[in-house]
Amino acid sequence: MKPQILFARLTLLMLAGSLAGSAQTPARLSDFIRPFVGTKGEGNTYPGPAAPFGMVQLSPDTDRELWDTASGYEYSDTSIMGFSLSHLSGTGIPDLGDFLFMPQVGEPKLVAGPKDHPEAGYRAPFSHDQEQASTGYYKVKLLDRNVTAELTAGERAGMMRFTFPETDKACIMTDLQHFLNGAKFKLIWSHVRVEDSSTVTGFHLINGWGKERYLYYAARYSRPFDSHKIMSDGKEVVYDSFKNYRFRSRNEAAGTNLQFLAEYKTHADEAITVKMAVSAISAANALKNLDAEIPTWDFDGLREQTRAKWDKEMGRIQLVEGTPEQKETFYTAMYHCFQAPNLYQDVTGEYRGLDSNIHNAEGFQNHAVFSLWDTYRATHPLFTLIQADKDADMINSMLAHYDQSADHLLPVWSLQGNETWCMVGYHSVPVIVDAYLKGVKGFDKERAYEAIKTTAMNPDHDGVATYDKLGWVPFDQENESVSKTLEYAFDDYCVAQMAKSLGKNDDYAHFMKRAASYKNLYDPTTGLMRGKNSKGEWRTPFDPHLFEQGGDITEGTSWQYTWYVPQDVPGLISLMGGKEKFSAKLDELFTFGANASQGLDDIQGRIGEYWHGNEPAHHVIYLYCYAGQPWKAQEKLRHVLKTQYGNKPDSLTGNDDCGQMSAWYIFTSLGFYPVCPGSDYYVIGSPAVKHAVMRLSNGKELTIKSENFADENVYIQSVLVNEKPWNSVFLPHREIADGGSIVFTMGPQPNKSWGTASTLIDNSTKP
Repeated sequence: MKPQILFARLTLLMLAGSLAGSAQTPARLSDFIRPFVGTKGEGNTYPGPAAPFGMVQLSPDTDRELWDTASGYEYSDTSIMGFSLSHLSGTGIPDLGDFLFMPQVGEPKLVAGPKDHPEAGYRAPFSHDQEQASTGYYKVKLLDRNVTAELTAGERAGMMRFTFPETDKACIMTDLQHFLNGAKFKLIWSHVRVEDSSTVTGFHLINGWGKERYLYYAARYSRPFDSHKIMSDGKEVVYDSFKNYRFRSRNEAAGTNLQFLAEYKTHADEAITVKMAVSAISAANALKNLDAEIPTWDFDGLREQTRAKWDKEMGRIQLVEGTPEQKETFYTAMYHCFQAPNLYQDVTGEYRGLDSNIHNAEGFQNHAVFSLWDTYRATHPLFTLIQADKDADMINSMLAHYDQSADHLLPVWSLQGNETWCMVGYHSVPVIVDAYLKGVKGFDKERAYEAIKTTAMNPDHDGVATYDKLGWVPFDQENESVSKTLEYAFDDYCVAQMAKSLGKNDDYAHFMKRAASYKNLYDPTTGLMRGKNSKGEWRTPFDPHLFEQGGDITEGTSWQYTWYVPQDVPGLISLMGGKEKFSAKLDELFTFGANASQGLDDIQGRIGEYWHGNEPAHHVIYLYCYAGQPWKAQEKLRHVLKTQYGNKPDSLTGNDDCGQMSAWYIFTSLGFYPVCPGSDYYVIGSPAVKHAVMRLSNGKELTIKSENFADENVYIQSVLVNEKPWNSVFLPHREIADGGSIVFTMGPQPNKSWGTASTLIDNSTKP
């Protein structure tokens, strides 16, 4: 072979190798995020862009009244109302959706119009084949007006880019009366002001899920308006001294039904960009947020900045091996976990507090939107492991809420400077205690203890005084009495653990006694939790499968809630007659007929009467591990992972609830779960990843591997923890706190000798 030919062939081989290497370059982790997951059906997520824990969430709204569309967007809808600046992720109650922007062509319309006749208003039809969502970006074609809308977002500010056809009558409308009102909440007042030929500011006050929610916005337009209008109650705001008798500015207005129209003549494919920011303080602060975060008109640059932030967040857990579908499901779950709680302070450090006054966050970043009945279970324990600094910010935000509370209470379900009082329990307590006991720094432990104890002893809160006296919440004095009793008992266990750590022995004894209150509602004749009145008489008649709003159980049945004793599972096992009877009763939960629960209209996520679509079930499968039958947990956990999660719009079987459904998926996929936050251990399940590396908040790495990993190999054969044989279903936090390794060996058949000989963790409720 001639040297020239040999050289040419070698060059081609080297080039081919280079190209092949380029083709195999790992994708950015943010590439695996699928924002449409959870937007169809029960998930109630939104597809638009947001930064991690961001203060703005720009996203399309398809409905503002249905509670089943609490995020504003339902994938099965066929028309879009417009694009608003704030959204809740996965909640069951609508709110936010503030300040709707909508491009129009032709004579502008001022009402959205109905879904079945979108042409009657500014609502626009769209098709999913001309819609896309990725990390930090959303795009859709509005079919009836030939306008393309694109969205991107930073922390406090975002951008919308609208590409118009050639027309003499283009406009970008801002509807200030728009928010997700759930067909019951009200806009109290709003105002709008034209600051100059390309800048507008506005405000509205909402009486919604949060009783008094203030929000301001500022918007700058890339092109000065050719003309502009302010509309109030369908009429243009104009100067007319003959009719109005006094001067009336056309550049500002106040009322309850305001729209602003920025009007243009456009050429074909002309893009007009609007950048906007919000503030709970003032329009001036909204402008400061806007100019600080988006000083230029670089839409693609902002998109890339946000994408890079998500790359960093996704890197906290790296799936070294996995199929594209596994990675898409996993990283989308992480994405949902890191959307809330939301930043809630301006670049000045100011925020509006629970007392409606203006405060300055000193030494922490203030956050809002605490869905604590949900997120204390797994979301915050996940933050404790891999987001400790952020968790400390959130705890300091809770303590600020406590300081500003007229009732001296930690948040129950707080929403942007408001307490919604949604759900039961005082679940700020386990969030704080779990973080403290697992070494999260950055908050005052004595101040935190004062807050959790005072909250747990507040005599005016949902029957706590009677609970403290009787040992249960009576159903003739409080609704949801069984759930309140059980959840107070768990929270009290957490108070006791922090009291013990701080050497407060009298408090420890008192709260451990209250932590055993669950025993007072256990009915040995039915083997279930049952309501009692203030005289100690059982609820009669008693239907353990009844789902009744305002009954004895919160969002569930007695069969579903009986298992809620995470602080003392051995005690519950004893009440039920031992491990075998306990396991047999747990088996029944999964085998009831589909119609066993009467009055339950949301049955997604059901296996028998087990309801994975709602949070009280999230620890239940792991209870088999306490009863000496971990192989049953392993099979069921993998079944839920496979059937109730995925990478499609309808893959979530319940409200994601600010990341709790997703946090369950992350922990369970990694092979362990915090059944009892506020304790010092996790429970081992069945890993659904082959190889993952968790980067802990302290900089250490926890490596998780599954040998013989396959879909059919759901059963643990053996475990090594930090290279030591591990024959326990319980994993102490100290074993992973400084990193290390967990190596599972999996198989297709149960190994009934693994994990059954270990002693139960002693977190019984005996003082």
